[in-house]
Amino acid sequence: MRSLAGLLAVTMLAACSPQSDGVKVDGAWIRLPAVAGQPGAAYFTLHGGREAETLVGISTRAADRAEIHESVKDAGGVVKMTPLASIDLPVGSEVKFAPGGKHIMLFGMVPNVHGGEKVPLTLRFASGHTLTAEADVAVPGAEGR
Repeated sequence: MRSLAGLLAVTMLAACSPQSDGVKVDGAWIRLPAVAGQPGAAYFTLHGGREAETLVGISTRAADRAEIHESVKDAGGVVKMTPLASIDLPVGSEVKFAPGGKHIMLFGMVPNVHGGEKVPLTLRFASGHTLTAEADVAVPGAEGR
C-alpha cells in the first residue's frame, strides 16, 4: 500500500510540473548592424518537441520588424536572401538559424540596444503557441560571431 501511495504521489507531481517535451530554443543571439540604420540579424537553434510545429513569426523589442529569411546560392553561385513565410519544425528535429543560412532579419533596430545586453525574442507558431528566448546582443566582428 505504501508503494502505491508513493507511485500516486510521483504521478501527481509529474502532472503538475511544466511540460518539457515542447519546442525549445537555445543559443539565441543578435548581431547588431555594422552601419547604423541597416538591419541586424538574429540566430538560434530550434529543437522540435513531440508535436510538429511551424514557426510563423518573431518579434523583439530590439527592432521595429522581424522577418524570417534564408540565404541560398543560386545555380550561378550568387547568394541571395529570400524571405520565408514560415519554417516547419518536424517532431524531434533541429533547425539552425545561423549566418549564411536561415536567419531572422531585424529591421528598424532601436538605438538603445547595445552589445553585451540580453533582449527577448518571442517566436510565434501556427498552433498559437509562443516561446520566448533571451538573446545575447553582439557587435559586428565580435569573436565567434
